[in-house]
Amino acid sequence: MRIAALMERITGSKPKMWGDSIVGFGDYRYKYASGREGDWFLAGFSPRKQNLSIYIMGYLEFYEEELEGLGKFKQGKACLYINKLEDIDMKKLETLIIKSVESLKSN
Repeated sequence: MRIAALMERITGSKPKMWGDSIVGFGDYRYKYASGREGDWFLAGFSPRKQNLSIYIMGYLEFYEEELEGLGKFKQGKACLYINKLEDIDMKKLETLIIKSVESLKSN
């Protein structure tokens, strides 16, 4: 299963462009303690030249267990950088996205 179909199934939302290069699924409104507010997507990805960026909202530091055994990737604060999907355990990625989306929806 490709990443777009996976995110669409998990979020129940059709893909939507966010800027020039990010494909996002679903949306939610966030508000920081500072009062800053905005809209963003529940899950998303960006097919970049050097890798595939997968956005996991809610920060990856909360998903250490799900990242274990995921495969070959690099990570930022809320983003996985994957050279190719074949390097990743897709079932673990699915679990990670599901938990992230559920967490956002419950807040």
